[in-house]
Amino acid sequence: MDAAVHARMTGVVSADAELLGTLPPTVTRVLVPANPAAKKTAPGKDKDTGDKAAEEPSKETKPATGHDVLLRKFTTQDELDALAADHRTGTPVAGFVDVRDDRTLQLSCSGAMVLPYTVIHFADPTKIPLEIVLAAAESAEGKLVTVVDGLEEAAIVFDVLERGSDGILFTPRSADEVFALARLLEATTPQLELSTLTVESIRHVGLGDRVCVDTCSHFEEDEGILVGSYSSGFVLCCSETHPLPYMPTRPFRVNAGALHSYTLGPDNRTNYLSEVGSGTTLLAVGANGRTRRVVVGRAKLESRPLLEIRTHAEDGRLVSLTVQDDWHVRVLGPGGKVLNVTELQPGDELLGYLATDKRHVGLPIGEFCKEV
Repeated sequence: MDAAVHARMTGVVSADAELLGTLPPTVTRVLVPANPAAKKTAPGKDKDTGDKAAEEPSKETKPATGHDVLLRKFTTQDELDALAADHRTGTPVAGFVDVRDDRTLQLSCSGAMVLPYTVIHFADPTKIPLEIVLAAAESAEGKLVTVVDGLEEAAIVFDVLERGSDGILFTPRSADEVFALARLLEATTPQLELSTLTVESIRHVGLGDRVCVDTCSHFEEDEGILVGSYSSGFVLCCSETHPLPYMPTRPFRVNAGALHSYTLGPDNRTNYLSEVGSGTTLLAVGANGRTRRVVVGRAKLESRPLLEIRTHAEDGRLVSLTVQDDWHVRVLGPGGKVLNVTELQPGDELLGYLATDKRHVGLPIGEFCKEV
């Protein structure tokens, strides 16, 4: 309970009204009625503590005593209608439904359309029923909260149909799991401030190994990944989203660079391209600096002729990139302009990112480090 408050979980669900009364007003206190039916199926009744941490976006100030929301189970349309009627009179209510078949699935869709909070437990592990409810309640003003068994399922639920459930209801087994949930909810990617890099020179450096990164996502036309020979600077390498002669587009792929290169991932951490493989998470970066996580499905290393591109930033910092020496390998310029690496000339402008941190095993560190 203390961990849930400290981690700023939105609410706590319990059948113990006195316990809820001890919580600070920053926490939404959800009371489960103490009746046999509710105890049998409603979330919030853990075998050991009787409590659950709930998370959804709203964080309103609450009265100091009592509960804020009453969570009641509904199994029929009449029971749902009664809950909706209470909501219309201003009574703070939430509905709980156990989805086990088509009838209860349709009932959950109806609840999501009329209730301020609809808490759903899905008996089957497939996320298809959740997708159906999310689609049905797309225009609804209420919040959809999904019961999950663990942190891994929570991560999946938040990504279903790209928008995910508005919240999850979770029984933590320890305070550590509460804090882990908080970290999961904060796992956003930053907006990056990209820089304009000016090409100094391009030279053929001979045969070497380069890495193609195939992700599990489609890239937008102005997206790619950041790659560089030095940890202090990266060039925005274009995906194969744009048409090429003699071969189809592969909008999931970036012909990224030589295997020694760094690529920037989430949490300000770098990986060598040689380390990237199936399951690795990288940052897709747009020409305007927006970012998102993408999962690598496969990395392909092959020997190819290589080309070194040397650039400098406005502050004179050197940013270098070694890529396959081939016309169809591309980088992005200001405004998302697509540039073929073999046609680059001194003075051309590329998009890149300047890092302020030195690196040790991919992590930022404040130490002296010179890369040449």
